[in-house]
Amino acid sequence: MSPKKYQSIINSLGLLALTAGVFVLGAFVGTKPVVAKIFSNHTLNESLIETTDLSQFWSVWKLLGEKYPFKETTPETKDSVYGAISGLVASYGDPYTVFFPPKQAKLFDAQVKGSFGGVGMEVGEKDGAITVIAPMKDSPAEKAGIKSGDIITEVDGKKTDGMDIDSAINIIRGDIGTTVALSIYRKGETELRKISIVRDIVKLPTIDTKEVGDVFVISLYSFSENSAVLFTDALTKFSETGKTKLIIDLRNNPGGYLDAAVDIASYFLKSGEVVVRENSGTDRAEVLHKSKGFTLLAKQPQIIVLVNGGSASASEILAGALAEHNVAKLVGTITFGKGSVQELVPLKDGSSLKVTVAKWLTPDGVSISHQGIKPSVIVEDKAVKDPKTGEYSDPQMDAALKLLK
Repeated sequence: MSPKKYQSIINSLGLLALTAGVFVLGAFVGTKPVVAKIFSNHTLNESLIETTDLSQFWSVWKLLGEKYPFKETTPETKDSVYGAISGLVASYGDPYTVFFPPKQAKLFDAQVKGSFGGVGMEVGEKDGAITVIAPMKDSPAEKAGIKSGDIITEVDGKKTDGMDIDSAINIIRGDIGTTVALSIYRKGETELRKISIVRDIVKLPTIDTKEVGDVFVISLYSFSENSAVLFTDALTKFSETGKTKLIIDLRNNPGGYLDAAVDIASYFLKSGEVVVRENSGTDRAEVLHKSKGFTLLAKQPQIIVLVNGGSASASEILAGALAEHNVAKLVGTITFGKGSVQELVPLKDGSSLKVTVAKWLTPDGVSISHQGIKPSVIVEDKAVKDPKTGEYSDPQMDAALKLLK
């Protein structure tokens, strides 16, 4: 694709959870996937399985065995089976529904739970374009200059135009200490950037806190299994300061576990108030995920939530809930728009299926998918470097601090 073509599609990119070397994103339903839920929601029944004619599949596989002459590239039987399963999954046309063979499944699980080797960035795919949702804090990708919104046009000299996301991931990831070369299109620029990144162990950041005058700031970088516990600790610190002004920074937070988002929202919403609606189709009742009404804080603080194009999934759920219940004001730019529910189903041979089972709607019933959430106060991230200190300004944080004062 040309830079001009990338310019036209950059605002409509979708998001996909990735494997190995690139951060996982999406909002999973709790931490214990339930196989029965997926199949109870599916139109495929046992009688259809028994009556479906698979003779052509077996014929093609037999013909490959008879006619394909290059034994050195002939796959193992299990790899052929995994390829067939991947093709079945891909036929649904949903970039968020992915089959992971055992090796990829193990790597995927490691990413969700802690650290992994890679470059440390989230990427998404739509219309054949692969884009960076956000580099992770202090990751090799961030240090190399990767920015949210960058479109990857080449990986190690191979063009990504028309490349599926898994193929791109397989090229991007590699051994720790090795280098991957990316060609990047950045919105507003006329020439592609060449950026090389040295792969390394990437530790998933979770949370930071700081005090700015009479304002307490909690920066949340992901919704991992332990992020709700860490957020509770941060909120306890906030309570102990006696301050009444709070900024929750969700910028470049790609999401994670739904349970974590609901638990965090529960500190600010009354018990029973809707955090997010889970819609599984027109013929099924919505599942309402509600606040648990935690009472750690003596009184409701003034809250501003910072978001940007790298805020996705669980970040959008939390931001949307706090905004629509009028307990927080959103500042920044429109969020990414990753509004679907994935369940991770472990399979008996160590492989797994990540499958979309529903879509997220805000408490007011607004779909998060594609359009994202628009802040009430739009502030572009036009950072300027201070020539004396070398530090960059943060106009979005400055705007939030100004609003609270």
